Amino acid sequence: MINDRDPYLMNPPSPIELLQKLIRFDTTNPPGNEEACVHYISSLLEGAGIPAVIVARQPGRSNLIARLTGRGQAPPLLLYGHVDVVMTEGQQWRYPPFEGIVADDSVWGRGALDMKGGVSMMVSAILRAKYEGLLPAGDIVLAILADEEAGGDNGAGYLVSEYPEWFKGIRFAIGEVGAATTYLGGKKFYPIQIAEKQICWLQATVKGPGGHGSRPMRGGAMAKMAQFLLDLDQARLPVHITPVAQMMIEAIISELDSKDKLHFQQLLDPQRADVALEQMGVAGRFLEPLLRNTVNATIVQGGQKVNVVPSEIHLQLDGRLLPGFKPADLIEELQAIIGPDVELKVLRHDPSPVVSDMEMFDLLADILRRADHGAIPIPMLLAGVTDGRLFSKLGIQTYGFTPMKLPEGFDYGELIHAADERVPVEAITFGSEAIFALFKRYGQ
Repeated sequence: MINDRDPYLMNPPSPIELLQKLIRFDTTNPPGNEEACVHYISSLLEGAGIPAVIVARQPGRSNLIARLTGRGQAPPLLLYGHVDVVMTEGQQWRYPPFEGIVADDSVWGRGALDMKGGVSMMVSAILRAKYEGLLPAGDIVLAILADEEAGGDNGAGYLVSEYPEWFKGIRFAIGEVGAATTYLGGKKFYPIQIAEKQICWLQATVKGPGGHGSRPMRGGAMAKMAQFLLDLDQARLPVHITPVAQMMIEAIISELDSKDKLHFQQLLDPQRADVALEQMGVAGRFLEPLLRNTVNATIVQGGQKVNVVPSEIHLQLDGRLLPGFKPADLIEELQAIIGPDVELKVLRHDPSPVVSDMEMFDLLADILRRADHGAIPIPMLLAGVTDGRLFSKLGIQTYGFTPMKLPEGFDYGELIHAADERVPVEAITFGSEAIFALFKRYGQ
């Protein structure tokens, strides 16, 4: 067990040691229980002379705000990351998910990628800045957050609504998901997130005759739900080429050799995109959600007794909208596939900023080029969502920038939320160095 009262040593922990310690706090959400983990980070910051404030909307759901004072020659820069993680129940892990074991040159554990790895980079960089006496052009504001994996209502959403004054004057932020090596056509791309999709959670309801479980029931609610799930699995929603996806794909095309360009060029044609995606393998799985609205069935509710045929079944759907689309657009696309027997309603819609103006993109891109020879930074649309959508309510523009230098064949997207989540040791060290370089160059 970690004792958050251990005295802070004169030398701060390395980003790898810090990540191991963070993983050992079980912050599975629900329920979260981020408090002990956040207090541990606070003890490191306070021990280095960086004041930190902890607030919580609910007991045990702690959030932290700390500020490293700069020279006042640039607006403050926000770094934010969450320490809650998703469940591990039912997954088969090679190593225990909450021990932070280092094996095969990687740190293993839930949150290694999403996103205690990113938090370790940020905290290590800010501690290093303090101990080396670095005075950045603007203040560095660090937010350690709860509840991102369940929508952020107890985390970023709470801070934005109740403590907006803490973020006064901040124009730019760096957050999770972005600047990790992605190999395409033999080149090393580093996609920096400038936009993300939108949460659009739906509930589907099907109805049918109920009755006694001993009597044959055909065409009932269960059968209708089965058909709905089959339709959802076999059909594809329409392809849409949004401006940010087009910008991203065109940036990739501009760097590829002639022989590797064809499939990417076909992605920009809605009539040919699906064929191209099927032929692109791993790259196609990465790019497909950037070209269409998506839904996945996640929770089924129906029936209370084994001997009673239910007359109504509810299914929750994790929908994600492309930038610029509305919930009504997704419902219309789904109804065209499933027909009139399924009722759809919106459970939650969180709009996201459409596109960044990319004012800080060139600086982040140059940091990556200097850190890794051959790096090709490109703008990215994120298939998921982050707390960036919540900070955007305060006019803060987020860049997904948790840099990781990854070996070819390491598909981090497949490991997030999955068993055996892990991150190469080199990736975390690389990210911490890149963020520290940002501190030195920001506002110059």
